[in-house]
Amino acid sequence: MKEMLTLEAFEEASEIVKKVTAGTKLISSDYFSAQSGNKVFLKPENMQVTGAYKIRGAYYKISTMSKSDRDRGLITASAGNHAQGVAYAAKQYGCRATIVMPTTTPLIKVNRTRGYGADVVLRGDVYDESCEYALQLAREHGYTFVHPFDDPTVATGQGTIMMEIFQDLPTVEYVLVPVGGGGLATGVSTLAKLLNPSIKVIAVEPAGAACLSESLKAGKVTTLPEVSTIADGTAVKTPGEKVFPYLKENIDEVITVSDDELIVAFLDMVENHKMIVENSGLLTVAALKHLKCRDKRVACVLSGGNMDVITMSSVVQHGLIQRDRIFTFSVMLPDKPGELVRVADIIARNQGNVIRLDHNQFVSTDRNAAVKLTITLEAFGTEHKQRILNAIEEAGYTPASENAIL
Repeated sequence: MKEMLTLEAFEEASEIVKKVTAGTKLISSDYFSAQSGNKVFLKPENMQVTGAYKIRGAYYKISTMSKSDRDRGLITASAGNHAQGVAYAAKQYGCRATIVMPTTTPLIKVNRTRGYGADVVLRGDVYDESCEYALQLAREHGYTFVHPFDDPTVATGQGTIMMEIFQDLPTVEYVLVPVGGGGLATGVSTLAKLLNPSIKVIAVEPAGAACLSESLKAGKVTTLPEVSTIADGTAVKTPGEKVFPYLKENIDEVITVSDDELIVAFLDMVENHKMIVENSGLLTVAALKHLKCRDKRVACVLSGGNMDVITMSSVVQHGLIQRDRIFTFSVMLPDKPGELVRVADIIARNQGNVIRLDHNQFVSTDRNAAVKLTITLEAFGTEHKQRILNAIEEAGYTPASENAIL
């Protein structure tokens, strides 16, 4: 077996993973290019057979194992994407796999992992708790543990993404990569520096799970007391001990983004590229507005697309509210015929689209302001919203903002 994280190992891994990966060619993005002032390309790993890049590291790792290691059965812990990668790869090699997943894992990831033939155990609220239990089961039953990120062999497999980016765009200057535990960022950044040391590699993590940022500040692997983010695939308390030295050496910068930024990035991706990308996979495009560079060729890794429809629905609704494309306001009306029609006419003339309204005649005994009318509207954005509210005020009403009703 080749020594890991060398150019020779990356070349070997790139050939091996072709057996199970789709060709995710770079996609030029006019929208994100205009937004960021750079020439942006997307690496759509959400289009992989398992819906994420994790199949690369899992398959390559298992390919390097001895038959006896595979025959003992494999076990891992994962928030979902590595789980599917290991389950799929194990099926290809005809070996049994057990996956421990957090109890908060979206149902789509649980069902798809089972669909590849793996046994799924739900344990713990976050990845770190699931991993402890998986290691316990490995000791008790003699399973071969496949770490989702803290393994140089796995990281080498993940780094094959960089080989493909470089082949598609040899002049790439910046690569943005999501980071949770650090396996993907390790592979991509290490190979990037081997191919061209001038390439800048920027790791992007959620603000509510910024374990790499804290570790780099401390100069050592640091565990967060807790994590809280909608980016479940990168909700990790502690970066990998084995991969941390590579991250420290090869990552040029770490950017953190908020959950609110991920929400609007989801809308941008759906509306402008017609692609479903999960929250962790959106970290890199959400980070584009934080880049200090301009007029550079930038590749963003979209790490996965495994998002359940309930989460998707919630993200869309919150994104529309954040963009002022959905908003709710209330006005007090005199209790007399024609007032509701008058307000509706103002909204219609200003091209507002009513989604919901509540006409309550019993909030006051004052006949001059006895009816509370609460309206949820669809608008084109902040400017259009304000135009509608201004028109309501000019008609003599006093609109009050309400929490959007959906």
